Amino acid sequence: MSDEDAERDDRDASTPGTEDGSRDPAVDAVQTVIEAARDRVDPDEDERARLESVAKRLLERAEAAATDRCPDADALQVGSSARDTWVSGDRDIDVFVRFPPRVDRETLETYGLEVGHETLPEGHEEYAEHPYVKGEVEGFDVDVVPCFRLEDATDIRSAVDRTPFHTQYLLERLDADLTADVRVTKGFLKGIGVYGSDLRTRGFSGYLTELLVCEYGGFRQLLEAAREWTVPVHLDPEDHGPADLAFDDPLVVVDPTDPERNVAAVCSAENVARLQHYAREFLENPDLELFDDDDPEPLTETELRAHLERRGTTPVAVRFDAPDLVDDQLYPQLYKSLSGITQTLDDHGFDVFRGTTFADETAVIFAELAVAERPGVERHQGPPTSVKGHAKAFYDAYADDPDTYGPFLEGSRYVAERDRECTTAEALLKSDRIFDVGLGAHVETALEDEYDVLIGDDVRALLGEFGTNLRTYFEPRP
Repeated sequence: MSDEDAERDDRDASTPGTEDGSRDPAVDAVQTVIEAARDRVDPDEDERARLESVAKRLLERAEAAATDRCPDADALQVGSSARDTWVSGDRDIDVFVRFPPRVDRETLETYGLEVGHETLPEGHEEYAEHPYVKGEVEGFDVDVVPCFRLEDATDIRSAVDRTPFHTQYLLERLDADLTADVRVTKGFLKGIGVYGSDLRTRGFSGYLTELLVCEYGGFRQLLEAAREWTVPVHLDPEDHGPADLAFDDPLVVVDPTDPERNVAAVCSAENVARLQHYAREFLENPDLELFDDDDPEPLTETELRAHLERRGTTPVAVRFDAPDLVDDQLYPQLYKSLSGITQTLDDHGFDVFRGTTFADETAVIFAELAVAERPGVERHQGPPTSVKGHAKAFYDAYADDPDTYGPFLEGSRYVAERDRECTTAEALLKSDRIFDVGLGAHVETALEDEYDVLIGDDVRALLGEFGTNLRTYFEPRP
């Protein structure tokens, strides 16, 4: 019997059946789709050979440049391409250049950039916790990142120092079947829109995905567990102990190499819930389309108008030039600005129905309002007359104001009605009040330069740049 036949028999033996020993048709359907997905996500021999060839040359080049500067430096490949968990079509190669801990931080950064530029002569510098070099080689996206070579992940000096420990940990635990299931899991997470730990997606990183597959023993087993999760979920692969109780996140996976870190900290509650939803959906109705991560077609003007007529809401958008930031810096500021702007719209009585944000060349804070216009006056309710000091202060503040109705009494309380400063959401957003809300620093600077307020049918102007985003917004799915 060939190794391939033996592996297939092992899989079949672990697949549940009916009481009479026959295969459960529902389980068979799940396995059939998983096998089809595996054909989709597994790199072929040519793809593997190309990546291995490029990675080998880059490692040799990086190590030669590193040891020229520090004889006991080295270079290693990390990430999914090093662990064979990369999905067909992925084009990422991560080269880490390790320097001994006796090298100071400033020297590490200097050497790291020099090695990066020698390895990638046409590369450019980018900045995370410290600078590194990024470039493209034969269609592969390559990062050359300096770090310290340490004995223990708990001794890290920067976040990237953990990465070699992650690679070593997983290489010791991932066999061929689990590696294949990791690729299927990544394909599934991409298809449902939750793959990626960037601060735009706030989903599942590659490392987290691999840990979950190891923890549960496979793709299907992970889905079966996830559909039963009760949030918050706490997993501690190496039984570090009660440290996991210190994390306040919907999903906690204690880093096996560092008990003080939650690998899933970036995962939003919404994305944890999304995985639960589609785990149930897939196991009940297995469908290969759940592995499709294609963007939807842009919303058309006719479709947008139909949605607005049906919903009866008033859309409003604040549009401005997108700050020149990487997504991990831009999107936290956009999310903060979305929260601040929608909160002030609510506070002024315009009742935000739903909101979102997106960016490309320009950036947009988008909201639907249940109320687009308020009366010309607004009420201010004061204290009861029995609260002598506060009651007198309220009365005196409005008693001689010619623009105020009252003060008068409703029950035991003073009430005053005065002119409303902004009777429409458009007027509010065009006023200086927009700068009183919680905005991201770079967003605030961009708004100070110039911004547009689009309301009602004027949001059609967004379709050219954000038609896909608007379809996702107006035709939401879990």
